[in-house]
Amino acid sequence: MDLSFTPEEQKFREEIRAWVKENLPQDISNKVHNALDLTRDDLQRWAKILGKKGWLGYGWPAQFGGPGWTAVQKHLFEEETALAGAPRIIPFGPVMVAPVIQAFGNAEQQKRFLPGIASGEVWWSQGYSEPGSGSDLASVKTKAERKGDKYIVNGQKTWTTLGQHGDWMFNLVRTSNEGKPQTGISFLLLDMKSPGVTVRPIKLMDGSHEVNEVFFDNVEVPAENLIGEENKGWTYAKHLLSHERTNIADVNRAKRELERLKRIAKSEGVWDDPRFRDEVAKLEVDVVALEMMVLRVLSAAVSGKNSLDVAGLLKIRGSEIQQRYSELMMLAAGPFALPLIREAMEAGWQGNFPGGQVSLAPLASTFFNMRKTTIYGGSNEVQRNIVAQTVLG
Repeated sequence: MDLSFTPEEQKFREEIRAWVKENLPQDISNKVHNALDLTRDDLQRWAKILGKKGWLGYGWPAQFGGPGWTAVQKHLFEEETALAGAPRIIPFGPVMVAPVIQAFGNAEQQKRFLPGIASGEVWWSQGYSEPGSGSDLASVKTKAERKGDKYIVNGQKTWTTLGQHGDWMFNLVRTSNEGKPQTGISFLLLDMKSPGVTVRPIKLMDGSHEVNEVFFDNVEVPAENLIGEENKGWTYAKHLLSHERTNIADVNRAKRELERLKRIAKSEGVWDDPRFRDEVAKLEVDVVALEMMVLRVLSAAVSGKNSLDVAGLLKIRGSEIQQRYSELMMLAAGPFALPLIREAMEAGWQGNFPGGQVSLAPLASTFFNMRKTTIYGGSNEVQRNIVAQTVLG
């Protein structure tokens, strides 16, 4: 197993680094490096820059308009954009639903939906979780009843991330109550501007609006928006979740945030504390181990061997690392990390206090927000069971 990059791959890395340096807006990079709020316009601006280059769907095969990169090239692209301070690509369109449309959608659906995703023009949302149906996703109750050439959808989704910006939503809906719960689920694409769709914000502890409840009241969805076969949606959902769980691991963001942690520790005077440095060192070892796991998967793919089925394991380790670095940042900043008053944070109130920095204002917000990472995309407890069954046997 060779985990080193070839000269050609190193050249590819340098080309990506140069392009990102030239094209990534500085104001967006500054926000990312300091964990400041990114607006919809910020996210869309970067998405459209990538879309114009043909790189928003960087993981897509060439036949669907992607660059057709190898697994290693995709990894290098992710690493270079993360370290440069680029926002994470909002995954719901290019990383999650697009592979499902490519694998299971018909030619007309591919022609209709993929261009808007690739360009960054169309914002997608995810309609999976419901009240009472989170990790137990097979228990979803949102109902879609076929009437002629359309489905009538009624129900509710929750924790819909950035759903307030959504143009379209991919939905798991119940089309049958016969047999096992998994056998009665279908995968439906829904226009969020349709009559009967209501998006209600869920305010977080820091006052931000990241997640939502979405209600469907007799929403009419053309039957042509059904992906694949009716009652086969569970198969498509599992295909999508493997992409989501690998995306959650996000080792490249962890590497960037590890460097940010060191900067904060040094600026706040705790870097000289050997116990604190020990915790940073242990975290750094785990980040390197996570990267090695990713590279092992890439090495298997390059050599033609079966890639390790470790999406769940990557999700477990990556999400726990995110929680640990956000906690250590809080500890390093001490009382300057405490405010959860959004207006004060945006006004840069720390500048009025000795030792305070505007970059410390979001730390408490990030810490609390990261508590979700071990739950969403399938809770880590459930993922451990999956790993035990599929990897350990």
